[in-house]
Amino acid sequence: MSARLNLPNTLTWIRIVLIPLIVVVFYLPQPWSGPVAAIIFSLAGITDWLDGYFARKLNQTSAFGAFLDPVADKLMISTALVLLVSKYPGFAVAIPAAVIIGREIAVSALREWMSELGGRQHVSVSGIGKYKTTAQITALIMMLWGQKLWFIPMYEIGYGFLLLAALLTLWSMGKYLMAAWPHLRGY
Repeated sequence: MSARLNLPNTLTWIRIVLIPLIVVVFYLPQPWSGPVAAIIFSLAGITDWLDGYFARKLNQTSAFGAFLDPVADKLMISTALVLLVSKYPGFAVAIPAAVIIGREIAVSALREWMSELGGRQHVSVSGIGKYKTTAQITALIMMLWGQKLWFIPMYEIGYGFLLLAALLTLWSMGKYLMAAWPHLRGY
């Protein structure tokens, strides 16, 4: 099996293919559209964990998978944030969404630039990134759900996680910039 068609990469492609489905379901004029979009988003999020697990367990890591996985993550997160900003216009959702999306673009550009300088290891994924991702996924699932689940105020709790995710996003970006600072000073 080629590196591009292995199980981990197939799971990543599934995550990408689910993105338009999330959008379509989210905008259906049905009372169940938010919860179903959240469930699809959750399934896509599970593929993120599974692709990494199987890549390590089956020794199927590849350069293509290392490229595709973060692209799929950024597409999924950004799409969900755009959906939420469209449904809940105003600064309360737009500012944390802009912080998260802006950080993803800035850090991706920083990693690329550092790679060209031979310093990519200085801006590799940090431990805080796992917490940031967990907070983002939790926030987005709950906010996409958008209505109470039994007595649980999903949107409100999700919004709290979104604010936490935005703070962790800024913190992790600061760590990346500090790690890259010696290289940035020369330019």
